[in-house]
Amino acid sequence: MCGRFHLATPPEDVATLFGLSRVPHYEPRYNIAPTQVVGVVREGHKGREWAPMQWGLVPSWAKDASMGAKMINARSETAAEKPAFRSAFKRRRCLVPASGFYEWQKLDDKAKQPMAIQVLKADTFAMAGLWEHWEGDDGELETFTILTCAANKKLAPIHDRMPVILGPNEWDAWLDPDVGERPEDRQSLTAMLDPFPASRMKAFPISRRVNSPANDDPSILDPVDAPPTNLFS
Repeated sequence: MCGRFHLATPPEDVATLFGLSRVPHYEPRYNIAPTQVVGVVREGHKGREWAPMQWGLVPSWAKDASMGAKMINARSETAAEKPAFRSAFKRRRCLVPASGFYEWQKLDDKAKQPMAIQVLKADTFAMAGLWEHWEGDDGELETFTILTCAANKKLAPIHDRMPVILGPNEWDAWLDPDVGERPEDRQSLTAMLDPFPASRMKAFPISRRVNSPANDDPSILDPVDAPPTNLFS
């Protein structure tokens, strides 16, 4: 799964990397948590745009927005079929820029070791996402979810799921709203959702300060001593 991530890349660099029509405005974030608002990249009327959205997808048919807290992730294997996600999978796909994400390695029945996970030689990468527009009595809301897949060999000892990471050569097709209606489109999209290569990732233990979203500063990423069974070298 993906329940916490960070984005510390300068906005100008994100605009260049993703070919945005405008430079986004945001502060570096080191502990982004579900239900918070964060920027995603989507295809707009004038090209790729930065769109602040709440993390936790609320389907357009939902009676209220509270169900978004349970929709922070969507399984890539079933997202095209699930009622909550299938419409967005066809027409409203997005990229979620990140500098890294966090996962918790279970050590025993009580303890869990937080791990920081990053892509080698990449200050910023893109996680595959879906977004929705919801309208209710309290107003309008745009929300997103992050697609997950089976963990690769590097991350499997930490957790059995990981976010889907898309390479730059896949971004155009993933964002194209005209791709997704035909059966062959679905096949080409789902083919992108394999685990990212283990050889291109690293993971290292960090402080339990990350457990609280209130802690949001660069020291979150300071390495600590590895757990007793060091599977992450």
